[in-house]
Amino acid sequence: MEKILEYRLLEIGSYTLSVMNISAVILISLAVWLFLKVFKKLIGKNFRLRESRQYAIYQIIKYLLILTAFITSLIILGVNIKVMLAGSAALLVGVGLGLQNLFNDFVSGVIVLLDSSIKVNDIIEINGLVAKVQKINIRTTTVLTRDDKYIILPNSALTSSQLINWTHGHLTSRFEILVGVDYGSNIHLAMQIMDRVAREHNHVLKEPKPFVRLVDFGNSSVDLQLMFWSDEVFRVENVKSEIRIRIFDLFGENGITIPFPQRVITMRNP
Repeated sequence: MEKILEYRLLEIGSYTLSVMNISAVILISLAVWLFLKVFKKLIGKNFRLRESRQYAIYQIIKYLLILTAFITSLIILGVNIKVMLAGSAALLVGVGLGLQNLFNDFVSGVIVLLDSSIKVNDIIEINGLVAKVQKINIRTTTVLTRDDKYIILPNSALTSSQLINWTHGHLTSRFEILVGVDYGSNIHLAMQIMDRVAREHNHVLKEPKPFVRLVDFGNSSVDLQLMFWSDEVFRVENVKSEIRIRIFDLFGENGITIPFPQRVITMRNP
């Protein structure tokens, strides 16, 4: 067995690569894989940590272990790290300048994982795009849009752009629906109908209670605003559509008119 381990697979000058070196690298890889698998199960059973915090800790530990295992494997294989870094210093500077955006993504990934400002399953809005966070990696973040398209965002975009986290700290958000009512309609009845429709919808929370307010006297309508809270943040547009349809039906049944812009044109006989 000892002879097999000491068998030299490659010999170039003073450098030798033996079966023992390869075996050690394989064992390190297996040990890292096994540790991460056990660690993921153990941290998942820690109920004191939120799921998002568990995910962040696991990701950071994973990348640190992989980096440590990689450097250790190079040393075992006989690669002189100091000589390699010294000899490639000028090259690394050039590569660093060319890959500065890539490094920025890595640093941004560490920031996102550590501060937990963005978590898996959060609903975010960036540059007008509303999406659900599916996976956070060290360089990129995968999100799912409302039209069921997966988009891979560089992490630097999350830290450098103005970002709205609709579910930061909790899984509910407040939404609004604007409705214009004719000046000749019963405003009080219209507000009661809008409030009732919101309360009866399955995806509108009972607490905080939805409410309706008069926000403005428009040019051709009295503008009413329905405010409600929902936990269906990602598909809230469907919820709002269902509420609008129900309001429209009940307005028609109760003689409440939703006006459209009108213009009066006076014709003079020359």
